[in-house]
Formats: sequence, structure tokens, C-alpha cells
Amino acid sequence: MTRINTNVNSLVAQNTLNSSNRSLQQALTRLSTGLRINTGKDDPAGLIASENLRSDITSIKKSITNTDRANQVIATADSALGQVSSLLNDIRGLTTEAANTGALSDAQIAANQLQLDSSLQALNRIAQTTTFQGRRLLDGSLDFLTTAGTGFNTVSSLKIDQANLGATGQVNVAVNISSAATKAQITNTAIPSATAGAQATATLTFTDAAASATGNLTIATAAQQATGSVNYSTTAAAGLTITALGSGAAAGSIGAANGGIDVILADANTTPNGVDSVVYDANANTLTVTADLSSGNVTEADIATAIQASNGGADFTASAIGTAALAAGDAGTYADVTTGGQDAASNTIAITADPGVAGNNLTFAIAETNGNGATPTVTNSGNAYTIHIDDTVATSISAIATAIAGIAGVTSATTASTNSYDPTQDAPPGSAATLSGGAASGSDTISVTADNEGVNTHTITIQEAATGSTTPTAALDGSGNIVVTVDSTLTTSLNSIATAINNLSGYSATYHAGTGNHNYIGSSDTPPSAATLAGGVAASGGLDSSIVFEVAGSTGGEVLSFNAGTSIGDIVSAINAVSDATGVTAANNAGNLALSSTDYGSDAFVKLNVLSGDTNGTFAAGLDSTRATGTDVAATINGLQAKGAGNNISINTATLVLNLTVNDGSSTDVNFTITGGGALFQLGPDVVSNQQARIGITSVNTARLGGSSGQLFELGSGGSAALATNTTKAGRIVEQAINQVTSLRGRLGAFQRTSLETNKNALNDTLVNLSDAESQIRDADFATETAALTRAQILVQSGTAVLKISNQNPQNVLSLLQ
Repeated sequence: MTRINTNVNSLVAQNTLNSSNRSLQQALTRLSTGLRINTGKDDPAGLIASENLRSDITSIKKSITNTDRANQVIATADSALGQVSSLLNDIRGLTTEAANTGALSDAQIAANQLQLDSSLQALNRIAQTTTFQGRRLLDGSLDFLTTAGTGFNTVSSLKIDQANLGATGQVNVAVNISSAATKAQITNTAIPSATAGAQATATLTFTDAAASATGNLTIATAAQQATGSVNYSTTAAAGLTITALGSGAAAGSIGAANGGIDVILADANTTPNGVDSVVYDANANTLTVTADLSSGNVTEADIATAIQASNGGADFTASAIGTAALAAGDAGTYADVTTGGQDAASNTIAITADPGVAGNNLTFAIAETNGNGATPTVTNSGNAYTIHIDDTVATSISAIATAIAGIAGVTSATTASTNSYDPTQDAPPGSAATLSGGAASGSDTISVTADNEGVNTHTITIQEAATGSTTPTAALDGSGNIVVTVDSTLTTSLNSIATAINNLSGYSATYHAGTGNHNYIGSSDTPPSAATLAGGVAASGGLDSSIVFEVAGSTGGEVLSFNAGTSIGDIVSAINAVSDATGVTAANNAGNLALSSTDYGSDAFVKLNVLSGDTNGTFAAGLDSTRATGTDVAATINGLQAKGAGNNISINTATLVLNLTVNDGSSTDVNFTITGGGALFQLGPDVVSNQQARIGITSVNTARLGGSSGQLFELGSGGSAALATNTTKAGRIVEQAINQVTSLRGRLGAFQRTSLETNKNALNDTLVNLSDAESQIRDADFATETAALTRAQILVQSGTAVLKISNQNPQNVLSLLQ
């Protein structure tokens, strides 16, 4: 059909050309980008797969970088640990050299010590300064953190090499011990029975007599005025009453010294019908009144007035007894007119109670009581006694002492005071007197033992001498007796006496506190009776024949020989003397010879071989074994069977690598929690715990290097393992420190090789495969795309030509119209 409105051929040609253009554009895009998939529409599924692979490739590349970084960290730590190992080897050499004391002088050993101290400082410096990008590696900051749980106090050492803390950031560790480690043991039950020896003993008994409780009741009394009267007339009512005031010219007249003033009346007519003068002589203690007595006009009132007015009234008061006039016959000296004066004083009553401790609780107080009279009375409330005195009448101090002496339990109450207590001016003591110092009779003892078994009849004697020291001395006299010398006036503790005896070779003494005062008081005690050692019995029996045998353990062997009759005790001592060389110790176990390894576990063993002697074969027959080994601890960690080696428990899993040592022979379960710490390395592409590694790097400073024998810092000057102190201990500590560092280096090296390097190799392989897969999906195949480009170009050219022809087809209609 011929049409002009719709050119179908042209439309078909247009569509075909458009399609060819799209193919051409796609070929050009792929060839220009080198990618098969440039947009999602190119290959939606392929795009998803490609993008996922590209994400994996990116993560893997970072994982490889992380692995390289971790490898660098470990390499840095290992390099520093190499220097630590070198220093430790130097220290071990110095320790071994210093043990050669027979050839080295003290100065040479001191020089070695200085070098060793420098090495210790270098170790601490390395521990603090080994860093990687600012992070310290060997100071313990990369070690794991733990929180102790039940049984953790039985752990002597803990080393956590690796732990996966998971999403919670912590992991609980439960160590369940089913059986404890044991030592290797051999027992010989056939050594002939021996009569056990006994050590001679003696006892010194120090006895203390009972002591009385004592105390002082102190009563303060004020000074009192002397008073009295003078009767100068035959008339009974005649005379004067005089009181010494104690001031003015008669200052100090209050008191006992002025209790007897002489009054002198002198007749003179210098002043007719009056008193001439009144003179007080304080030195002579006289009061002289001169008056016109013969006149008969001077009354006693005149005399009293004159006396009181003398010296401005400061010396005396006086009053007339009667009204009579004086006569010449009244003149004369009237001696000791005044009485009763006393000095101000602190009056003491010394009180003693019955011997014993009961008197220590007695107290004594003074109280004023209305109408009690001059004789004191006593009341009590339990052991508190109150002495009641009259509140209006003076009571003598001696009367108070007499009242106290009458109390039951008081053996004496004495006073030297002649004063009286005047209630108008004196006051009771502010506090009660309490007795103290009472003690019951008692005794303490010192037991003395002769160190060697056997008969010993020596004596122990205590003697006094003026040594001037509270430290006693003990010595043996010419007969072997013990003589202890204590000071004859000072106080010596009984414990120091026992110490002095202990310092003697061959003897030991023990102080036993009893009911005594625990001291020897030289000024009052008497030396105890001499004590004689007794009860010593010599041991007998032992081996029935001479024998030579070899004892061997994990550290070496020794050949020992014994004569017939040698006791188990001597055999034990000989074996223990070389235990450091053999690793075997001995003990007397209920009459049997028991040999044990010093170490625990299956590596520890005890071997005993009879080489010669033992004629009757008794010794060999009594052995339950000639070789025995110990057993390792058996335990599980978080339900997984752990490896036991002696008292050491270890486990190595993908999530936990640790090593702990429990106390010798402990069977207590242990629980603790790892709460953090460690160096965390991201080794895989996914941030999940099973693609991470967390390892612990312990500190290598001198306080952390060492083991069961001690820590490395103890080798420093003044330490317990210094070269001049204990080279044996020093050698053991250094050996354990070297093992600790080499173990750490080995663990880090293993982590480098088995974890980091293999991880990197695996990641590289994975990267190649993923990159290849991603390339297969996304990259353009140039051969294919070039062919597609050629095809598209041809199609576009032909399509263009065809479209041109199609567009010309409607013109053919014109030929029909011609």
C-alpha cells in the first residue's frame, strides 16, 4: 500500500537507527571507561555484586595495612626485648662470677654490683621508653586487667597472653581443679627402730611476793592565829585575851612558830596614870607593855586598848577580861601566853591496804558534817569510803588518820602532821585518794633446753652484780654451767634473760608469762634457786649396716654414705644439706624415712639406688619404690580441659590463651574476670571479635621480672639477693627472669608468624580473588566491546542510509500522479 501520511518504513528505520546509536554509545562508553557496568541499568545484579566486592576489597586492603602496623608494633617490642635479654644475660654472668668468693675480693664484688645496678636501671628505662607512635609497649599498660573472684588468693602468678573479650568487653574465667599437683615421694619403712633421744630440760621459777596497795590522802590546811590570855591578878576575872594578827611588825606571827608569845608587864611612871609603850619583838617573840602600874589608875582595859592600838592595830587584838586596876605586883613576864598557831600546810596521810589486788579499788574522801564532833566518823559505799568531820569544830589531821586506820582492810594510816583542819577556813580535798600498786603473789618461768639429745646435768644460775645495764648477760663457767648476771638495782625483763640464754651455743630458752610481774627487780627480788638440766636421753639404733646410695632428682644427683647405727635424723640432715643440688628433700615421718621432690608435677622425680653396703638388704627391702614421679594438677578452664604442668595450668584456644600457677598443692577452684586491657589488633575486614586479636604484653621492669624465687629488683644494692648477700637466690631470680622474657619474645614471635604473617598472606590471596571476581563482573572486555563498536558503527551507517531511502519513498507517489 502506497501512503504519504504515514511513512512506516521511515519509522522502522528510525527505531533501528536509534537502537544502533544506543549500542554505539554503550560501546563507546565501555571502551572509554574500561568498565562494562557504568550505571545501574547496565547490569543491576552485576552492579550489586560488584559494589559488595569493592567494599570487601577496601576492607581487606585496610586489614592488610592493620596487619602490617601490628607487625611493626610487635617487631618494635621484640627489638627492645632483645636488649632486655642481653642485659639479663650480662646480669647472670655477673651473678655467677660474684659467687666465686674464694677468688674475688670484696672490692671486685662491689664493682660487679655497681655494674649490675646500672643494668637494672637500664631495664627499667627500656620498659618505660619503648614506644610505638606514643604508646608504651613494655611498661605493663598493654597487659590485661583482671578482677579477683573466689579462690584468686591461691594464684601465685597469672599471665594472660590473648583473650577475646567479645561484645561485653569482659570474660569470666572459671578454673575448676579436679586434683591437685603432687610431689614425687619414696618411703623407707625398714630402718631398724631406734630409741629416740631426748633433750635435757630445766625450769627457772621467778616468784613475786604479794604487794600492798598504797596511796596518800592530802588535806590542805590554812595558817591559824595564835590566841591566849594572861591573868596578871589574883582576881580570877582579871587579865587580857590576846590574838596575834600576823601583820605589821608581827608579820608571820600566824603559824606554829608564834604559838607561845611572852607578855611582859613593866611598871614605870613615865606617863602618870597611863601606858607608856607597847613593843613587840618578833625575834624574841615578846610583847612588852610599860605602864604606871603603881598608881593604881591603869586598868586592864587601858592595857588592852594600848596593845590593840600598837603599830596601827596591825599586830594584835586584845580585850580585857575584867575591870580591875593593875597594881605594881602585877608586873612580870607571863610566858607562852598564846597557843594554837599553825602554818599553812599540805598534810599527807599515808594509807596502806592488805597485800593483794583488792586494795587497788579503795578510795578515801573528806566531808564536813554538821554536829559530828571532834572525832571523825566513817561511812562507805562499796570500796568508796568517806571520813566525816565536824563543820564547826577543828579536827586534828592525826584524828582523821586514826579513823582511816580503823577501816577493815586498811593496815595502816599514818601522818607526821600536827595540824588541825579548821572548817571555818579549810575545805575538803577536791578529789578522793585512790590506792594502787596492790598485787597478788605470782610467778613466771623460763624453760631451758639443751639442743643436743643426751644426758646433761648442767645448772642454770641467776646472780646479781652492779652492771649498770638492764640487759643481762649469760656465760658458761669452767664446768659448763650457765650463769646469768643481772643488775642488782635495775629492773630486768625475764624475756631478756631468756634471750641471753638463747644466745649461748647449744641451749635454747623460752619465757613463759605467768601471774608474776614479768620482771626481775634487782632492788627487791631474790635470785631463784638454781635449776638443773635433766631428762636428756641419747638416741640409739639406726642403720643395721653401712650403706652407700645415690639420691637423684630433677636438678641432679648425689652419692651419700653412712655408717651402721646412723639415725634417721642424721640421714635426713645429710640429704637436706644437698637438696639444692638434687631437688630432693627428706623428713622423718613417724619413724620412716620419707623422700620428696622439691617440685610438683610429672617432671619432678625422686630416685634412690643402693650402690653398696646394706649387708642384710634391710634398707633396700624397706623402699616402697626406687623411682617415683609427681603428678600434675588436673583442671578445666571454662569447661575446657586445661594443660597441667606441676602447679601450672594453661589453655590455648582461639578466644583465650592464659597461664596461671596456683599455690603448691592447692585444689581450690579459682574464679576471676578479665575486664579489659591488652593490645587489640583488627586483623580482618569485619569489625567483629573473631576477626580481632587481643594480646597482653607484660611489663619488663625489675619489679615484674622474676618468679617464685623473688623479683629482679632484689638484686640491687642492699637487696635480699644482692651479690654480697645471696648469690644463690640471685641466680635463681635471674634464671626465672630470662625464662620470662624469652617466653614473652617467643609468644610475640609466634603471634607475628602464625597470626600476622599468615593473616596477611591469606588477605592478599583473598584480595587477588576478590579483585579478579570484581573485574570479571565490572570491567569491559575490549575485544568484545571493539567488535560491538564496529558492528554498531556499521549499523548506524546502514541505518542512516536506509532511513534516507525510507524518507524518499513518499516521493514515489508523484510518479503515479504524472
